[in-house]
Amino acid sequence: MGAFLKSFVYAARGVARAVREERNLRFHLCTAVYVYAFSAFYTLSAVQYALLTVLVCAVLAMELVNTALENVVNGLVQEKNQAARNAKDAAAAAVLVLCAGAVVCGFLLFWNTAVFRYIIAWFAARWWMILLLAASLAGSVWFVFFFGNRKDNNER
Repeated sequence: MGAFLKSFVYAARGVARAVREERNLRFHLCTAVYVYAFSAFYTLSAVQYALLTVLVCAVLAMELVNTALENVVNGLVQEKNQAARNAKDAAAAAVLVLCAGAVVCGFLLFWNTAVFRYIIAWFAARWWMILLLAASLAGSVWFVFFFGNRKDNNER
């Protein structure tokens, strides 16, 4: 049982390290928070929320797989190598493809001009919520771009 429980500790350590070091993962986390927050304005079914959750988890998981592959390649290949670059680019492309699909699903789930008008009216009637939203956006920008260890993700 100890090894089983330790596997959760190792996984949590991996997530914590990725959050500290991977700007794109932090971006996806912030995006997920806003998607779930604004989903409250919609009447999504349990199935729609399940789809949303699967997509969010898939994007986060793919970003973690991309990070793992980059770390392995960087650890094995010290000099510039075309095969290593191709592998890292393909892993990044996999994240991009999944994100593009998630965006399409997001448009299909959330594109509703009546709800957009309601959201605007809701915020207009609560000026302090606009300030809170602006503060949360500023906090998200800080979290995405300045939190954690700085790492040059463009090295190839």
